[in-house]
Amino acid sequence: MSELFARRLSGKPIVGIDGTDYGTLATITMDPKSGSLRDLVVDSDSGPSSVITSLSDDDGRLRIPVSNIETVNDRIVVRSDG
Repeated sequence: MSELFARRLSGKPIVGIDGTDYGTLATITMDPKSGSLRDLVVDSDSGPSSVITSLSDDDGRLRIPVSNIETVNDRIVVRSDG
């Protein structure tokens, strides 16, 4: 994946490869020790989906591992397998 600035990702729609709409990107979490990106935190009307992850943050927002990202362009496309 080519280099992207985080400010260009905020608010992008997140969809599954099957077209499922998961919501919009709120923020991205990272591991403070390694600096590696960990999860996409998604604002979603439908709540957490166990298809991708059963994790949610304290506000109930969906968390999708960054390893599930397929493509990033006008939207972020993710796969449902880990």
